[in-house]
Amino acid sequence: MRIRKTAAAGAVVLALAATATACGGEKGSAGDKPAGGEVYSGTYKVASDVKVDSAVLKKAQKAKKIVVGVKADQPFLGFKDPATNKYSGFDIEIAKMVAADLGFSEKQIEFKTIDSNVRETTISKGDVDFYVGTYTINDERKKQVGFAGPYYTAGADLLVRKDDKAITGPETLKGKKVCSIVGSTPLEEIKKEKYGAKTSELSKYSDCVKYLLDGQVDAVTTDDAILKGYAAQRPQKLRVVEKPFTKEPYGVGMNKDDKALRDAITTALESHIKNKDYEKAYKGTLGKSGSKYTAPETPLPRY
Repeated sequence: MRIRKTAAAGAVVLALAATATACGGEKGSAGDKPAGGEVYSGTYKVASDVKVDSAVLKKAQKAKKIVVGVKADQPFLGFKDPATNKYSGFDIEIAKMVAADLGFSEKQIEFKTIDSNVRETTISKGDVDFYVGTYTINDERKKQVGFAGPYYTAGADLLVRKDDKAITGPETLKGKKVCSIVGSTPLEEIKKEKYGAKTSELSKYSDCVKYLLDGQVDAVTTDDAILKGYAAQRPQKLRVVEKPFTKEPYGVGMNKDDKALRDAITTALESHIKNKDYEKAYKGTLGKSGSKYTAPETPLPRY
């Protein structure tokens, strides 16, 4: 099953805090505050008396809080406002929906920012109860963690400076400097010899965007859903090539051996797709970057 999304980067943008801390940048970098409106934040009915034979869930119930791993530098997906420390975006809404069906209110969620290169380790160690952060499901990762989903399918693409007409797709990257983050599937793809690109590996996408704005690299590669958010922040300076060259099915990651939790989260995703919570959240988050909504196919796979 594949959930297809096609989009053009829009000019409606997320209200982000204007601090250098946001992206490690100075004025003119990816950390500046763009114009725009508020990102959607929903409230979801919290289930009561949830009984799932899951060691992870029972531990969370005893602690009266659930710990969710997320991203913090991806506009419209997972973004942490440095002024308020509040998280927002589509993945954050997905996490809230799942948590509600597991019996936890938003106030009982502890969001924890986790970098891509330590996701599997963090989940395996039990430092988070589940993870929602543009996490591509693939066979290699399935050996280490369990997945529910996919709840969205993106595709690797390229973010370039708006005046750069030379880069029109991955086949035009020979000799070009391309930035991505450690542990990402688009990075592994773009490192293949057939592309001929010179790669830079950083820990945050926002740092890659700053490199692009500063002229230190020629392109940034990751999932198109992420890149559209950055392009929408800087419509006069950045553009997405819009020639996806991979498929990236996003899943909710969790303990590999906790099948009961995996099934419960899959059921939660299906329920919120059916009752239109998913659609409302999508349109108020990812939809603001120009992505057109398409209803996901259900039932979801049960791994």
